[in-house]
Amino acid sequence: MIDSRLFGEGDQVRRRRECTICKERFTTYEGAELNLPRVVKQDGSRVPFDGRKLASGIMRALEKRPVSTDQIDQAINHIRRKLLAAGEREVPTRQIGEWVMDELRALDQVAYVRFASVYRSFEDVNAFREEIERLEKQLPPDARKKQLDLLGVSKDDESDDR
Repeated sequence: MIDSRLFGEGDQVRRRRECTICKERFTTYEGAELNLPRVVKQDGSRVPFDGRKLASGIMRALEKRPVSTDQIDQAINHIRRKLLAAGEREVPTRQIGEWVMDELRALDQVAYVRFASVYRSFEDVNAFREEIERLEKQLPPDARKKQLDLLGVSKDDESDDR
């Protein structure tokens, strides 16, 4: 082994190695295999946590949105860490859904509303509107500046109307 250092969020080790026979150098990435809790679905069934399903749901919500792959990976890692930090053997899908919405709310308003509309099963346009209004009230001003406007109306346009 030539070199070893922490990688990513500090949960992986990057090692530079050299083959003892051919002297070729290569890199390996090692991570601890952690036991994530089982997921309790709404029907009461229990299934192993599937990171691919989590990533798929987040990617679907963020489809065609201006969010980088690194930001998406970070959000998924935050949720995984919350699962581990919970220290529970089982976690309800409702809790995971709330964590996903928290991450999406911080990343992109449109993706958040997309996910929430499926997750919360909005029945009509009024439920949608109420969620958008709640989102706009909750979003801190600095986060609001970073995001594209949800309704396509800039903050300057709103002040001109008043």
